[in-house]
Amino acid sequence: MQTESVKLYVTDYREAKTYWVAALFVLGNIALPQLCHLIPAGGVTWLPIYFFTLVGAYKYGWKVGLLTAVGSPLINSMLFGMPAVAVLPAILLKSVLLAIAAGCAASYFKRVSMVLLVCVVLSYQILGTLGEWAMTGSLQIALQDFRIGLPGMILQVVGGWAVLRYLLRK
Repeated sequence: MQTESVKLYVTDYREAKTYWVAALFVLGNIALPQLCHLIPAGGVTWLPIYFFTLVGAYKYGWKVGLLTAVGSPLINSMLFGMPAVAVLPAILLKSVLLAIAAGCAASYFKRVSMVLLVCVVLSYQILGTLGEWAMTGSLQIALQDFRIGLPGMILQVVGGWAVLRYLLRK
């Protein structure tokens, strides 16, 4: 497994760059789900709404990550009805947990590796599953990402690693 040092671009909420970068990642989190929804059960299988949140938070910090994590599901829901309003709280919870986990991991370890990305994805999924279980009262619904979304988690780790490595060269 190759490890790369991460040059962090941690931005502040007072900087315009924070909002521009977050807007680009939100656009990615709008486009990727639309592509995945062309495939039957593509959303629940590939978990595309989280992909650019992971990349944005890891590369540009938790503030960009939080803007992406909150903006992406809300805008997608308003524009396309997906995710459905009923599941927005759980998706927002997982998105926020992902932004925090990715931003903190990048800040603390200052490198990117598949192992770190596996830890980030598992941490937000496990904590998010517990939160979703508390919200819905249904363990079966809460475990849906682990039952159906494993390809999406793998995409987040492998695809996220590849995109982050590409961004590191820029």
